[in-house]
Amino acid sequence: MRSFLLSVCLFALIVIIIFSCATKSSKTEMKTSDNTIDTGNIALVIHGGAGTILKKNMTPEKEAAYRAALTQALKAGYNVLQKGGKSVDAVEAAVNILEDNPLFNAGKGAVFTHDGKNEMDASIMDGKTLMAGAVASVHTIRNPISAAKAVMLKSPHVMMIGSGAEQFAKEQGLTIVDPSYFYTKERWDQLQKAIEEDKIQMDHSDSSKKITQLLKQPGNRDYKYGTVGACALDINGNIAAATSTGGMTNKRFGRVGDSPIIGAGTYANNNSCAVSCTGWGEFFIRNVVAHDVAALVEYKGLSLKDAADEVIMKKVPATGGDGGLIAINRKGDIAMSFCTEGMYRGYVKKDGKIVIEIYK
Repeated sequence: MRSFLLSVCLFALIVIIIFSCATKSSKTEMKTSDNTIDTGNIALVIHGGAGTILKKNMTPEKEAAYRAALTQALKAGYNVLQKGGKSVDAVEAAVNILEDNPLFNAGKGAVFTHDGKNEMDASIMDGKTLMAGAVASVHTIRNPISAAKAVMLKSPHVMMIGSGAEQFAKEQGLTIVDPSYFYTKERWDQLQKAIEEDKIQMDHSDSSKKITQLLKQPGNRDYKYGTVGACALDINGNIAAATSTGGMTNKRFGRVGDSPIIGAGTYANNNSCAVSCTGWGEFFIRNVVAHDVAALVEYKGLSLKDAADEVIMKKVPATGGDGGLIAINRKGDIAMSFCTEGMYRGYVKKDGKIVIEIYK
């Protein structure tokens, strides 16, 4: 009888152990029927540029095209996060889509310099490790954000420029294209107009002024910026940010803006937030905008929205600049702040519902 009871107790103990392990495994992986991992608290936010974006100037067809492109980018990044992928991979995937779309001033849609070239910049940062990568003034890399990621992961450096960056990207197996790949008639026509007027012009400008006039009259800002970016939170609670741009129409002398500069156009730190900026680069560099937002969160305890608004709505305009930014923290909070007439933007969270916004 005693041996029988001992056997029963042993059997019950085995059943309990098996059930406990199965439950723990289920909670750890939580795989669904389509073999994806239950996503936990994931989120992704993107932007496609800020500036003078008015509904009265937008045709229904053009607006639909922008919304479709932003939706595609969000789906690409969300797909990575939903399967348990890393935030750095999610922001790369989202930005790749925008780089391949000529609607945006990045990659395929990059604007032309005064010399008739496309010079592109990009950067990426991992909030978990504080590793970062950037490329600037590249002409032949199809997806500059992927080159920036390669610099971060496969080199001891943070930034590479020009032909050196292109050689490195080629050695890493990234897609290299003939510079003609980046040609679009709309961008070329913008350059011809800018040259004709002998003016520096912002991307998609409705009106332009000489750069000296722009600096002296910061209140006249009838233009928009086409820089693209993404910030993401993955299932493991890590955040990342990425930014990519074609720069400024008719720019000269190898001018570089904030987009490839860590702390100015891009920043990510698990202790605070991830930020990607779009705007008048010189002012974002001077104000170290991306890091400033993170510092306000980490050191002053401001909410993500309050920190973003403090920098974009007050500090940047006070020095003569404008633009916008997107940001995310480890709780999944999202900020999309801009002091212009509009900003192409959107986000998606755990439920998979995609939200796209353009105007104020």
